[in-house]
Amino acid sequence: MKHVAAALAVVALALAAPAVASSPITVFAASSLTNVFPKIDPNPRYSFGGSNMLAAQIEQGAPADVFASANMLLPRHLYNEHLCSKPVNFTRNRLVVIVPSSNPAHLRTVYGLTRRGVKIVVGDKGVPVGDYTTVVLRKLHILHKVMRNVVSKETDVRDVLAKVALGEADAGFVYRTDGRVDAGKVKKIAIPHKGQPNVRYGICVVSRTQNRHAAKAFIKRVLAPVAQKNLVAAGFLPLKHSHRSASGESCRPCWSGWPPRSRWPSSSCPFSASSSTRRHVTSSRSSETRWQRTRSSSA
Repeated sequence: MKHVAAALAVVALALAAPAVASSPITVFAASSLTNVFPKIDPNPRYSFGGSNMLAAQIEQGAPADVFASANMLLPRHLYNEHLCSKPVNFTRNRLVVIVPSSNPAHLRTVYGLTRRGVKIVVGDKGVPVGDYTTVVLRKLHILHKVMRNVVSKETDVRDVLAKVALGEADAGFVYRTDGRVDAGKVKKIAIPHKGQPNVRYGICVVSRTQNRHAAKAFIKRVLAPVAQKNLVAAGFLPLKHSHRSASGESCRPCWSGWPPRSRWPSSSCPFSASSSTRRHVTSSRSSETRWQRTRSSSA
């Protein structure tokens, strides 16, 4: 009886003890998100770095729950390998050229990077910022002349920023959000719109996670309006106008300004609706256009 009473006492104490809080999730995220993700959610354990290096670690079995990349290519690759969920685009960015605040090379435009003797630092091949830089230079038809001036290729956009801020290079290519981090040490030079790449960030749940519910909740928080405002405040670009179906999948963007001053309910995006609904929407818009033309001609 004494043993039974002792066992019951142990059980009672265990039940009375406060529940142990679940461990925080681990988020592998691109280094350009270093300053904004903790503002969105301070609870996860963050590991910031080059997106390609983080993806390689996930492939090798690193214990991550969420992967946030500075491009869509890497999470899509993991998805194709069944290593993460289907990635979702959660923000956008833009590239800029940064120079030391003293601007010793007297650079004014991106085309000045073609001058011989200018020391340039870029992201390495495979690093999203490095690949985006190559796109910029190709679009502006200055790839060869700029690359001959490259003195260092980095594995992380923050390393590019650091070298320029320390005066170890005359210029570097970074995201415009990173150009804000050391605003007192670097100056930004805009890249022409025609040279800008499509910088889209992707996020997914790592398949090996033991905290799937918490990982999904984190992604939902990142996509929520409050977090999107935090991203825009940090210099990221807002997501292009689109709608989500009830399943969470992104629908094709609806017509600009239609319907006026309203949005389609998430469960009835016209592009996920039946063909009859789409025909009705098209017919309605055509009727409005004809009414506007009639009104303008009679005015």
